[in-house]
Amino acid sequence: MTEQTEEVVRAERRGHTTVLTIDRPKARNAVNRDVTVQLGNALADFAADSDQWVCVITGTGEAFCAGADLKAIATGQGIDDPEHPERGFAGVVQHVIDKPIIAAVNGFALGGGTEIVLACDLAVVAESATLGLPEVKRGLIAGAGGLLRLHKQVPPKIASELVLTGRPMTSAEALQWGIANRVVADDQVVDAAVELAEAIAKNAPLAVQASKRLMRESAAESDWAEPIWQRNAEEFIGLAGTEDFLEGPMAFAQKRDPVWKGR
Repeated sequence: MTEQTEEVVRAERRGHTTVLTIDRPKARNAVNRDVTVQLGNALADFAADSDQWVCVITGTGEAFCAGADLKAIATGQGIDDPEHPERGFAGVVQHVIDKPIIAAVNGFALGGGTEIVLACDLAVVAESATLGLPEVKRGLIAGAGGLLRLHKQVPPKIASELVLTGRPMTSAEALQWGIANRVVADDQVVDAAVELAEAIAKNAPLAVQASKRLMRESAAESDWAEPIWQRNAEEFIGLAGTEDFLEGPMAFAQKRDPVWKGR
């Protein structure tokens, strides 16, 4: 089997949760073209599967993701997906998906690895993990979304320090600044992320997706802007025509757990 055809992303279903694992431990899960193509395609499959409601992305071995595969780049190999350039780095950072995505950061995540975490909706981080954007140390910039997202997810002066010094942050700092939702023991990261996914999956999937869409679309808008209130109304009206919209109040009235259908 050649490197070009190597299986480097594993997909597993756990109930309504899809777990995607980058599986290049010898390369510290660095992103080459195979990772970009396979991870992007796996996310597209997840997005299209009406029975899968939450996704977890993690890595194998000591690293979550060491960023771009510099060896591949040095030898003239691209790390992009020629068929889907719109998905961006690793097939993730510009891949718009309405369903929630959780990063299970099992080990260090530097450069592009941190940019994958920033592109996810939530993150569970191992105690020993470190994150960071060291690109300026190599004469580069964090061009896979790091400069666009970090200052929106942590206080701007903290973002400036991390970006301009290139220093790594600990898992404790990631939790303190809100990049991580949970910090857990190293051997519990994936299970903790799946547990968080299951907590989300207990809710009506279409309502969860509408909520994610509206938060994403309103991020750059004033909460007084009429267009975003119009989008708010459109999402509510869209849900009102679904079976799940009726199931929620009915289950409450009947004092039972709702049975969501995702339609």
